[in-house]
Formats: sequence, structure tokens, C-alpha cells
Amino acid sequence: MGRSHTEGHMIQRIGWLRAAVLGANDGIISTASLIVGVAAAATAPSDVLVAGIAGLVAGSMSMAAGEYVSVSSQSDTENADLARERLELATSPAFETDELAQIYVERGLSPGLARQVAEELMKGDALAAHARDELGISEIVSARPVQAALTSAGTFAVGAAFPIVVAVVAPADLLAPAVSAASVAFLALLGAVGARAGGAGMVKAALRVAFWGALAMAATAAIGALVGTAV
Repeated sequence: MGRSHTEGHMIQRIGWLRAAVLGANDGIISTASLIVGVAAAATAPSDVLVAGIAGLVAGSMSMAAGEYVSVSSQSDTENADLARERLELATSPAFETDELAQIYVERGLSPGLARQVAEELMKGDALAAHARDELGISEIVSARPVQAALTSAGTFAVGAAFPIVVAVVAPADLLAPAVSAASVAFLALLGAVGARAGGAGMVKAALRVAFWGALAMAATAAIGALVGTAV
């Protein structure tokens, strides 16, 4: 007798995982770069902390607003497509059945079986069938603006807190290198954790995130040093 089981696929995590990794990654990179850039301009440690905290607050709000607007646009597009599909199902059910059957034929079913499957699905939730198989919209990947906004803002704040804490505890003369080194380590860890949660390779993801973070901090430090010298 066969044993039933429930499969857990990584794609089910894509909605919150994308926003979480993006938010934390941006929080670390942008705040660490800001701190390193301001420190490179020979600014007092207290001013560096003020800049870091301001970056945390501003970045969190910006991430929330940006994610909400962008994901809301995706949601609006999905709703418009669903409304059009609902109208077509009401006015041209035969054509929609043919369309669904053709989709299954293109996926490898015989024409007769594809027709049978399409007719059975049309008797149930026809809109869900067309949303999933024609439009590519499902519960797993559908847009959730509020979830994306809250996740991005919260993870940005958490990510930004790491370099700020390092800036608080590091000696004044080692502030910039300490924040840079710790932030690169945080980024590598974040890349590995995100890859692990998504079922991808950890080493490649960690190196990729750490490289771009280090590059951003190096560029910001160079600009800060130049501006500080000029001023």
C-alpha cells in the first residue's frame, strides 16, 4: 500500500523570501556604506551614528513604500487580467474551453485527453483554471503588497542595525574598517541563509552578496574621503 506524503516546494517561499533577503541586504549595504563614507570624511563618531540611524529610518520607510507601490502595480495587473478572463468565460465559454484544451495539448497531452481535462475543469472553478494555466497566476506567486512592504521594512531595519551596533562598539580610529569587515561577514551569512531557505547553492550566493557589498562600501569610502579632503 502506497504511503501518501505532502511535498514542500521552495517556490512557496518566494513571496516573503525575496522581500526579506532584499530588505536585509539593502539594510546592511546602504547603512554600512553610509557609515563608512561619513567616517572616511573624518567626521566625529557621534555624527557617524546619527547618519547611520537616519539611514536606517529613511531606508526602512523607502523600502516599505517602494515594495508596496511596485507589488501593488503587479496586483493591479493581475486583477485586470482576471476581470477580463471572467468576462470572457461569461460570454465565450466554448472558446475558453478550446483555449484551455490547446494549452494542455501544447504541454504534451493528446487532443482527446486535453479536451476531457479542460471540460472537467470548466465545470468546477473555471476562472482558477484559466488563471493558473493561461495567465500563470496562482496562490503561491500572487502579489501581496502589504506583506511585501512590511517584510522589506522590517528586514531592512534588522539589516541596518548590524553595522550601527558595530559602529557603537568599535574604537573611533577603527570604525570604518570594523564596520566594513563586519558588514561583509553579515552579507555573506545573509547570502548563505537566503540560499539555504530557497534551496540554492550557499557558497555562490554568499560570495556574490559579499562581493557587491564590499564594492559598494569601497566606492562610498573613496567618495567620502575625497569630499572630506575637499571640504
